[in-house]
Amino acid sequence: MGRSAGTKVKNFMAHIFLSVGAVAMLGPLVWMLSTSLKNNRDTLIMPPKWIPDPFVWTKYIEIWEKAPLHLGFINSLKIAIPIIVIGSFATSLAAFAFAKMKFKYKQGIFLMLLATMMIPFPVVMIPQFLVFSQIGWIDTLLPLVVPAMLGNVFMLFFLRQYLNGISDALIEAAKIDGSSMFGIYWKIILPIIQPAIAAQVILWFIGVWNDYLGPLIYIFSREKMPIQLMIANFNAYYAIQNDFPLIMAASLVAMVPIIIVFVIFQRQIIESVAVSGIKG
Repeated sequence: MGRSAGTKVKNFMAHIFLSVGAVAMLGPLVWMLSTSLKNNRDTLIMPPKWIPDPFVWTKYIEIWEKAPLHLGFINSLKIAIPIIVIGSFATSLAAFAFAKMKFKYKQGIFLMLLATMMIPFPVVMIPQFLVFSQIGWIDTLLPLVVPAMLGNVFMLFFLRQYLNGISDALIEAAKIDGSSMFGIYWKIILPIIQPAIAAQVILWFIGVWNDYLGPLIYIFSREKMPIQLMIANFNAYYAIQNDFPLIMAASLVAMVPIIIVFVIFQRQIIESVAVSGIKG
């Protein structure tokens, strides 16, 4: 009886702790929504009002009139879709090679790839800019798309660890049946690792969609800006005018794809964290 009561107390305390954490994380999002529905005067009054009175919805119309946000969404999709589709295929193929194939210097090459994760982006920022400038890629989407299509090192590590948990006997049986290595990957391995790929794709999409520094370096033309860079410029301009409802409305609209993806695929994200702690 004492042990059961102690367990209930621990569960209760855990729920309280998690609830406080959830409120702390959701609070800024709720405040953004509240501010976007206020008039300018109510955003600065003290004490602050969480519930707008009256509700002002016009800012969600004004943001499309005062900035070409639709171009920002289109440009972000032009960046994200090729990266996710081609990059995920290339990364999963490389993970299969590192996990199940035998070739010279395999471990050394894999460790070298992992070592690139420890290189801060500012170290390679200037050399990359110079290279892309020489080949005429500045003020285009190519510097943001082409390198990322070659793969994601973190995703490579995750999928390799996942594949290490798959028996080699399955590969050997397929070889005996006359299947090629690519056939084994396409018909056997790819269906097995689809949940792991899905989880990593979601996290990768969030990172690509929220990228700000890369576009800031390479993109100058307004019509080529992805959504995050366009929103940053939008916010900087209207912050001078103290039009905070307009800023919050634009920022929330930019977050909508991320919120939708997370709500729909949160189970895969949680499973990816759990699997990464168990595999390997």
